[in-house]
Order: sequence, then structure tokens, then C-alpha cells
Amino acid sequence: MLFLYTVLVVCGAVLLIAGVVEQRRHFANLEHIPTRVLVNGIRGKSSITRLCAGALRGGELVTVAKTTGTAARFIHPDATEEPVYRKFGIANVVEQIGIVRRAAAYNPDALVIECMAVMPALQEINQSKLIRSTIGVLCNVREDHLAEMGPTLDDVARSLCRSMPEGGICVTAEKERFGILQEEADARDCQLVYADPESVSDEELRGFSWFTFKENVAIALTVAELLGVERQTALQGMYDAPPDPGVLSVERYTTADGKRLRFANVFAANDPESTLMNINQLLDLGAIERPLNVVINCRPDRVERNGQMGEIIPDLDPEQVFVIGHPARSAIDAIPAEFRSRAVDLGGDRRDPEEFMAELLGRISPDSSLVAIGNIHGQGELLLEHLAELPADESDTEPPARQGVPAPVPVPADPTETMQLYAPRIDPYQPYSPAYEERYAHQQNVPVQRRRSEPSHEPVPSSEPVPGPEPHLPRGSGLFEPRRPPAPIAEDTDQQWYSPGEQR
Repeated sequence: MLFLYTVLVVCGAVLLIAGVVEQRRHFANLEHIPTRVLVNGIRGKSSITRLCAGALRGGELVTVAKTTGTAARFIHPDATEEPVYRKFGIANVVEQIGIVRRAAAYNPDALVIECMAVMPALQEINQSKLIRSTIGVLCNVREDHLAEMGPTLDDVARSLCRSMPEGGICVTAEKERFGILQEEADARDCQLVYADPESVSDEELRGFSWFTFKENVAIALTVAELLGVERQTALQGMYDAPPDPGVLSVERYTTADGKRLRFANVFAANDPESTLMNINQLLDLGAIERPLNVVINCRPDRVERNGQMGEIIPDLDPEQVFVIGHPARSAIDAIPAEFRSRAVDLGGDRRDPEEFMAELLGRISPDSSLVAIGNIHGQGELLLEHLAELPADESDTEPPARQGVPAPVPVPADPTETMQLYAPRIDPYQPYSPAYEERYAHQQNVPVQRRRSEPSHEPVPSSEPVPGPEPHLPRGSGLFEPRRPPAPIAEDTDQQWYSPGEQR
């Protein structure tokens, strides 16, 4: 028995020493990154992460970023990116340790990283132990993950505040619960900065080649201002940044019987408020028009969300509501009685996709729009697969209001759900499509920026691309393919850390 106790004590001591060593190494890596921006909230975290990184790159800050949402990506300082490898495809907050280690190898000016924790306790650990951000971003408070952070929106707000940096700065565009955020910020000696969406003009928003919101742009501009990047420089950096693969998109198809269909994939915005905001923006821009049809994809482990999608049908006022997945009644019963006659149950999750797609396309008008809401997993993925097989509508009879609408970006599955009853049919770690790479190829020839504290003895570069070593890409791979890890850079002993708040 004494031998077993001895083995137990020795093993415990070894684990303790290993944990202490790992923590010290991790904290040392964090010290190599003077500015760490942690993006938290309910909706738009991945887009804001990319916008912030683009704005800082535009200001010639060496910036590394990592997104978690639609497709987890590690974004290098030259804007090239690669999928984040996850063992067995399972997301775990511990992966942030490896991300920080890789980022520190660049000796960067800033790291912009998306919060991947949902449980309030994990959010606090993610901030205090894993990232220790100097600037926090809390984009919004919406109705999602109520089981973990709720049950009320006030509770969600306080849970998200656990990621605020103590003694640091937090940027938010949340207006309705700003008072709660201010209370939590004061308790943490954190300076809360409001990013006013109205400060972003419509003209500035039109500079994007993809759909985004003023709230997201305002947050990125505020973060850039805190780090001394001028507004126009930050905007140009955001314009040049490739969008998240889950960005709001609209496709135009032609059915077999000659009908013209505009399809909006709004699966990524799977809470009621975000869904309405996305659809209303598409309608305002003329990207979709009435008659409007809605398809709700239901999942058995998201019954509450199914009902929330049904409840917003009166606000959308569609011509028809198609319900796929299971249980369909969870969405249909939530639709108010006066709109329930417009609901069409396409047969549950066991019906052959060829059958329900034929019925769906047969019921729509000759020239109409279809919006997909709810959750993408299950029959939502089948819906996207079968629509992608339709020929594209390349007619030149597009109304003037729709001229200049951004080209669509493929939207893969959302792998951030904590529970998956369906095996995803869309691989979130697959390479980007050739069309996506070709579209943003001209932005990938930018060399890694020089550190702000490093003097330059080189002539001012012209507008022509600067020749430099090619990225370490495998032969025949695309610009967004995985590449070899960067070689560690010697520590710059002359680096001066400065407080982001000094720039305001």
C-alpha cells in the first residue's frame, strides 16, 4: 500500500511541475505580444476579428489573428491563413495555448483572437489564464446559449463581461445593456469605450465587397484608434481583408423549369435578433426582394431555437414558410395563428432530399427570394448541396437597386455547436474554393509589415508589389492552404510597450 501511495504522490508531483512549467512558458509567450485583443459576444465575433486584424495590418502593425466561428482559421501577418487543426474535430479552449505560441514566434505587435468559450467560468479562465487581453471587445448581447449563460439577457451580459480585462480597455457596440456592462467594467477597473455605429457613414460601408454591419466596423475602427491607426488607413486595411467564409451571402439560381431564385444563406445568424437584422439589411440593399419565402431547418437538440425562428415569421411577412428537419412542429406551432396557414411541412428529416427540394422549388413563384434560417446541420446542409447544383442565374436583367451587390462567398457549416446529432456534411477544415482564392489573390502578395519600433533604412516602396520570398506553400496548393510554421524570431530587447489608452 505504501508503494501505491508513493507512486500516486510522485505522479502528482510530476503533473504539478509540468503544469507550472507550461504556464510559465505560456505567460512568457504572452509577454512577446504587447497588445492582445480578445473578441467576445454573441454574433459577429469572427467578422470583427478579421476586421480588427485588417485595420491593424493597414496601420503597418505586425498582426496575427485567429477565428473560431464558421471555420476556425489562423491568420498570418501577411493575411494568408490556414485551418486550425483539431483532434477528432473537437473544439477545446486549451488550443489557445498553441495559438499563442505560434503567434509569439512572429514577435508581433498585436494578436486578435476570438473567444471560443461559452460557459461563464471558461470565459473567465480564457481571459485570466490563456489570453490575458489588454483590449477586450464585447460586440453584442443576444438571445443565444441561454442554457449556459442565461436565463435572461441581463445574465448573458454579465456572463460575457467575465472576459473583460482587469485594468484594461473594453470596446462595445451594445447600447441597450450598456449600463450593466459599465457596472461590470467598473468592478474590474476596466475602461469601457462605446463604439457608435452611427459614426460609420453609408459611404464607408459601401467600400466593402461583402455584407457587414456598422456595429462591426465601428468596433474595429475604435480598436484601431486605440492603437494609433488613422481612420482612413484602418478602413483601407479592412477593405483589403478577406471576409470570413461564413459571411452573409446571396446566390442567384435558375431552376429546371426556368424560375429565377435569389437565395440568402442566413444560417450563421441563428438567433432571432441577428436573423431579422440580416434579412432586413438584404432587403434594404435590394439583394433580395419580395415575394419572400423562408425555410426553417429544425434540429431535435435545438427545440427552443426552432420555436424562436417560428415566432419571428410575422416580422418577415413571407409568402410561404417551408419547414425541414425534425421536429417540424416545434417551429410550426410557434408561428402565430394568422400566419400558420403559410407554413409547409416538407416531411421531416427522413424524407428524401430530392423529394422535398422538388416540392419546395415547385411551390415558389417564378421570380422570388428564398431565405434559410435556423441551424445549418442536418437537412440544412442537404438544402445547400442541392441548391448549389442548380445553374447560376447570369441574366443581365437585374434591377438597378441590385447593382454592385457583393459577390457571394461560400458558406460552410458552423462547427461551433456544442452538441452535434448529425455528422457534418460540410468539412469546416476543407480548403477555400478556387473562386474564393482567386478573388482575394491580389491581397496576398503583401510582405510581412515592419515592426513600429524598428527603424527603416529602405526607400519608400512604390505602389507596385514588392518582390519577396514566396510563402511556404506546398506545390500546387492554394493561397489559403496550411503552410509550415514560422521560424522563431529573436526577441527584440529594444521593444517599448505602450498603453493603448494613451492614443486616445
